Amino acid sequence: MKNLKGRDQGSGISEQMTARDFRRIALSLEGAEEGSHMNAVDFRVGGRIFATLASVKEGYGNLMLTPEIQAAYIAERPDLFLPVHGGWGRGGATHIHLAESDEDSLRGALHSAWKLRVEKNRKSAKPRRPAAKR
Repeated sequence: MKNLKGRDQGSGISEQMTARDFRRIALSLEGAEEGSHMNAVDFRVGGRIFATLASVKEGYGNLMLTPEIQAAYIAERPDLFLPVHGGWGRGGATHIHLAESDEDSLRGALHSAWKLRVEKNRKSAKPRRPAAKR
């Protein structure tokens, strides 16, 4: 059975999330803007990136987390989260596998990345440039 938004209801089966869902949820967060960095879509708050679609061709969205939060997410859902390759991943940048994600998981992960960025922005008095318009 489908609910009014066309999603499965009551079957225990979740609809796969897409880049479109990632964008919709990211932009629903207070103060979020869409921009572009190195030819990849990014999402910013206060001019600073909290998430990207740089790895969308591989089926991932990217979240800017701390290494500690990244480790907790991976421990809880290794099927859903993995570190971005290299130094970015060691610094907390985290892939979320869109096809394995559901609305609640994606929304929660994006909210965590957004909240971290908002908190870092508050601690930093340096003004940042706004997102480049796409």
